[in-house]
Amino acid sequence: MRKIQMVDLQRQYEPIKAEVDASIQEVIDSAMFINGPKVHEFQKNLENYLNVKHVIPCANGTDALQIAIMGLGLEQGDEVITADFTFAATVEVIALLKLTPVLVDVDPVNFNIDIEALKRAITPKTKAIVPVHLFGLVANMEDVMELAKEHNLYVIEDNAQAIGANYTFKDGSKVKAGVIGDVGCTSFFPSKNLGCYGDGGAIFTNNDELAHTIRGIVNHGMYVRYHHDVVGVNSRLDAIQAAVLDAKLPNLDAYNNARRNAARKYNDAFKNHPNIITPTGLSTCDGICSTCDCHVFHQYTLKIVNADRDALAQHLAEKGIPHGIYYPIPLHRQKAYADERYNEADFEVTNQLSDEVISLPMHTELDDDQIQFITNTVINFLNQNN
Repeated sequence: MRKIQMVDLQRQYEPIKAEVDASIQEVIDSAMFINGPKVHEFQKNLENYLNVKHVIPCANGTDALQIAIMGLGLEQGDEVITADFTFAATVEVIALLKLTPVLVDVDPVNFNIDIEALKRAITPKTKAIVPVHLFGLVANMEDVMELAKEHNLYVIEDNAQAIGANYTFKDGSKVKAGVIGDVGCTSFFPSKNLGCYGDGGAIFTNNDELAHTIRGIVNHGMYVRYHHDVVGVNSRLDAIQAAVLDAKLPNLDAYNNARRNAARKYNDAFKNHPNIITPTGLSTCDGICSTCDCHVFHQYTLKIVNADRDALAQHLAEKGIPHGIYYPIPLHRQKAYADERYNEADFEVTNQLSDEVISLPMHTELDDDQIQFITNTVINFLNQNN
């Protein structure tokens, strides 16, 4: 059996080596490393894939979030609501811009922002909502958008973990994650479902005026060289990373399908185990049925109940099985984001998830032998220790 990796980028590279190498060589031959033709080519191809009017590439996913919020013109002290159970970048950029982050609990089934908690958090100072499509599953965007419309709020989608996922509305229409709200953001960090070989990110919107503003922000506030019309930053996707992404983009749907297939096999192995709750999707979908595409399994995350999650993690490490605990400390308990407004009783689900979740290897190259070894190791440990 091959060595198990949390994400196996080397084996993913092998079948696309010719395309990736040729695309990188094209950039080197052109010597156009910043905002060159390959960046614009990837931008157009991603616009077509997402069916969105504007993709604005940038340097990384955190920049994408910050620049998207900057483009909306929010003012110091405005409240922005987001989920407590997510990576810190989501709340980090809100605080950096001197806005007021408001953290709310998540749904115990799909781990995404809880709609009832979101409703309770809206105040006259609320100006925006940042739903996070956590672990690759699209949040309940229909309800989020209805609330935003009712209260005249912006919606900024954190799509760093769910590129390629589809959201199905009640009328049966489907839209790609990241292009439902006013603006969406993604990361191309190497381990993402669509990842480059360094850092990278992008911003999506169908709003022409907002896209124009954001294009200035990413380039020092310039639309004409040395004419600074807005306050900006320096955040550009370099052409070599765009070349890698453009070579991988045609494979994204296949990559996501491979992840779903691996998730099905994990779920089948863990089915009905009393100490394991497997990932599920929205209330009408388990996230991995034969026709479902709302989940792209950036992570495969279990809940370990009535058992010692940390002891299991240690056992996996001893057996050479990588794993992750995403996330061990809720944002409202982090020193940087602690706030006297928060009440522990309002974060019951997030606090519980931080004690129970564990993510297993998930990538496009997982084979049956690896999955069997991983699942047997988990099941045997739990059976022997309970």
